[in-house]
Amino acid sequence: MSEINLSRPAVVTWLGYGGLLPFIGLAILLFADPAHAPLWSDALIGYGAVILSFVGALHWGVAMIAPGLDAALRRRAFVWSVMPALFAWPTTMLASTLASLILVGGFLLHLLQDLRLATPAQLPAWYLPLRKQLTLVACVCLLSNAWVGS
Repeated sequence: MSEINLSRPAVVTWLGYGGLLPFIGLAILLFADPAHAPLWSDALIGYGAVILSFVGALHWGVAMIAPGLDAALRRRAFVWSVMPALFAWPTTMLASTLASLILVGGFLLHLLQDLRLATPAQLPAWYLPLRKQLTLVACVCLLSNAWVGS
């Protein structure tokens, strides 16, 4: 398990923070181009739904390979892994304010599940700090969408 103590791989840093660019860009466009705000809002909600589904799938992967999980925790990780997609999918059909708030709730619930899973799954030390940062920025962008939509 020596890999647990390794520093965060550069590719993870680039991909993680790079994945924030659509959140940030679309949130900026909401304010910079109000004439097209519904388009930017729909794009932000769509991207948020895709990313929330993606982070849920991380738990599926962890449940498959983490050696430190007992059967009950492994089962809970598998079950949870599909919940973010179930939160995210309906948001693509809802009004922007409600959709944004549901996505924020989904990201925060997923972060809570990450916190519960990190130690027993022996996730790398860099994982939770990165997830917290990415979740914070995604949530701020989605909350700006909720604010514009209200």
